[in-house]
Amino acid sequence: MKGTETKPLPQWKVWLLGARPRTLPAAASGVVTGTALALRDGHFRPWAALAALGVALLLQIGSNLANDVFDFERGADTAERSGPLRVTQAGLLSPRQVKAGMAAVFATAAMLGVYLAWQSSWNVLWVGAAAIVAAIAYTGGPFPLGYYGLGDLFVFIFFGVAAVAGTYYVQAQTISLAAWGMAVPIGLLVTAILVVNNLRDIDTDRVAGKHTLAVRLGERGAQVEYLLCLGAAYVALPALIALGLLSAWALLAWASALAAWPVARLVLRQRGRALNAALAGTGQFTLLYSLLFLAGVLIGR
Repeated sequence: MKGTETKPLPQWKVWLLGARPRTLPAAASGVVTGTALALRDGHFRPWAALAALGVALLLQIGSNLANDVFDFERGADTAERSGPLRVTQAGLLSPRQVKAGMAAVFATAAMLGVYLAWQSSWNVLWVGAAAIVAAIAYTGGPFPLGYYGLGDLFVFIFFGVAAVAGTYYVQAQTISLAAWGMAVPIGLLVTAILVVNNLRDIDTDRVAGKHTLAVRLGERGAQVEYLLCLGAAYVALPALIALGLLSAWALLAWASALAAWPVARLVLRQRGRALNAALAGTGQFTLLYSLLFLAGVLIGR
């Protein structure tokens, strides 16, 4: 009997695997939140909002490709890894191809950034450039941030603070206190996604010398960090309401806790490959949180 041959994947599917589309909902959450506040304050500019969304998604895809190739080159991605397929490690794309794709994605993000800077302020380019450098430096360069336990901080800054406040700024030409305030819960929820990722890979990262915050804190410490990120994100809403920065309708975002609860239980009870579902679930309820916040803003108007 003839042996069965595995049919090679089409190139577009290979690149889709490298882009990791399941990580994209969380990247959009900061833009949705910043746009919701711009809409509430009468500053909504649809083209600027769409461009900001494009930049956020492209930065996430570029970061994913950078992690794919640089983790492979540093030996952190092996056959023992529990996470989703990495295209470089699997031999589906060469390191040179992935780096070329990464450069093309970041270049496209930069072009959208130029448009946003033209519409608002050229200072936006500095923020965008810093975001691109941080995305590459997470696992690449002489001081890879993720290997020294700094990934959580930089995810909070760029996918939380910069995403929410930056999206508001390119539409309103200023940043309100509410935008600064809502950057915190979004940043915490997006950081929680990285916590799950690093908790899943804690054993292989430790062997590879990748000292993520999860490796430094240990399994129980990473689980506590995850719960603190979620808890603080939900507590932030009544705090901002009490300060007069949001209306009570913002509490509609609390309904996303119904989706967050089973995911949190999974994080506390499972290890390894089973946490892939928690990774996707955290991204999904992060986007749900921001969409419900948007709905609250619209109703509150």
